[in-house]
Amino acid sequence: MDTEHAVYCGVDVGKSEHHAVALTADGQRVYDKALPNDEAKLRAVFDQLAGHGAILVVVDQPNTIGALPVTVARACGHDVGYLPGLSMRRVADLYPGQAKTDARDAFIIADTARTLRHTLRRVDVGDETLAELEVLVGFDDDLAGEATRVSNRIRGLLTSIHPALERVLGPRITHPAVLEMLYRYGGPQGLRTAGRRKLIALAIKHAPRMGTSLVDDIFTAFGAQTVVVPGTTAADAVLPKLAGSLKDVLQQRKSVAAQIEEMLDAHPLSVVLTSMPGIGVRTAARILLEVGDGSGFPSAAHLAAYAGIAPVTHRSGTSIRGEHPARFGNRKLKRALFLSAFAALHDPASRAYYDRKRAEGKKHNAALICLARRRCDVLHAMLRNRELYRAPAGSAA
Repeated sequence: MDTEHAVYCGVDVGKSEHHAVALTADGQRVYDKALPNDEAKLRAVFDQLAGHGAILVVVDQPNTIGALPVTVARACGHDVGYLPGLSMRRVADLYPGQAKTDARDAFIIADTARTLRHTLRRVDVGDETLAELEVLVGFDDDLAGEATRVSNRIRGLLTSIHPALERVLGPRITHPAVLEMLYRYGGPQGLRTAGRRKLIALAIKHAPRMGTSLVDDIFTAFGAQTVVVPGTTAADAVLPKLAGSLKDVLQQRKSVAAQIEEMLDAHPLSVVLTSMPGIGVRTAARILLEVGDGSGFPSAAHLAAYAGIAPVTHRSGTSIRGEHPARFGNRKLKRALFLSAFAALHDPASRAYYDRKRAEGKKHNAALICLARRRCDVLHAMLRNRELYRAPAGSAA
């Protein structure tokens, strides 16, 4: 975003049509109209603006409904930028008026691109792998949400009719052995009717090591409750359907994960990211989608602030002092970095740093955020230098 441009075109994207405002370098408005979400119309406008010189096209959504104008602009040879939503909201407060219109938003985007270039982010849609990953990872996120919803529904149903059984099956609800038993025999009545012998034979197929002990725990739970709670019969009919639905969703996630892994292997940075302890296929894909090659962040501090894992200092006079977790940032990236830090606790260096923070009095989540922030320094260096992770010698990373 260091190149000087003759025209700054802000596009407030919409489903059927966008609104575009184009400003020259000195702030003169040369375009201010609704812009249909159509390739031919987009090309015509960009070609018209190109008559003034080099163009920078800036959008407020680079994906979904904003994908076509971004792709057309790139195809026409123009530079493309992205103004994040948080920056947009903060900058909007500097402009007069309280109206929320497409025309005003497009003007703010264009004027921000002209005067506050540092607020812009690069749009990496030119990378075909990232574009394909965006679709797959988004679908996987939807499947993960559905799996959580169905799992919670099953646990809630079991809790309402047989709490002791839920305490046995709930923590293992996504295990193939548990799902197969619920799918075939339903709830407590169906499982009891099937008998210990059938359940053990079924459980061992999917869990050779814990099959017998799992069934023993189930029948121990049956002994803890002698009454039949109203709704148990209906639950026995519903649970197989819920278990079948959860099985299908988990199978789809497994299939999508294989596609993501295959596609991720084609990206040159995948091996760099996955070399770091705690970063798997899904996390690496999410980091790539949110950060790209990392060149848009001058330092690790910029990356940490963007992710929302940098501590925020609150200090006023002598009475208010301290640091608090950020309440803003890229939530998807923040979640990925947080979960990767949790997964990295098996790594000796990461564990040592986490334990040190706990010894300082920090709670579990706060210590994980500190670890994620520390790992962010390493991650930024890895992306900048295109180097694999190297375990620190005698110090925590």
